[in-house]
Amino acid sequence: MTVLSTTEIMALIPNRYPILYMDKVIDMVPGESITAVKNVTINEQFFQGHFPGNPVMPGVLIIESLAQAASILILSSPQFKGKTAYMTGIDNAKFRTMVRPGDVLELHVTFGNLRENMGTVNVEARVDGKVATKAELMFVVSPDEK
Repeated sequence: MTVLSTTEIMALIPNRYPILYMDKVIDMVPGESITAVKNVTINEQFFQGHFPGNPVMPGVLIIESLAQAASILILSSPQFKGKTAYMTGIDNAKFRTMVRPGDVLELHVTFGNLRENMGTVNVEARVDGKVATKAELMFVVSPDEK
């Protein structure tokens, strides 16, 4: 089931092709958690150079995918609607499994600590139910409206 389509995602966050790394949101509890999906295909631009003959999604782009899902969760919270969220840090990042073309990357995000316009989110990317990447991301929300 789709909670937010790609078009609805683009209405919430400023990312666009070629740096929009999710296809849909399948579950969301505003202020609590979100699950989004990125269908990883061989047509992704980064596979041309990472790595020819052995395509692997770069870890930094998995983190970016998780940050985009986190942005949707953050900006869906009533106090942050219409604002912009920025990642300010990454802690305890672990890369457990390679992500390859054909994989469906599930992006799981839950709120951690929140204080005024900044906080943390706990993130986990899974493929076939197995953890590929997990981390804690720090963020700040811009006080200015878009």
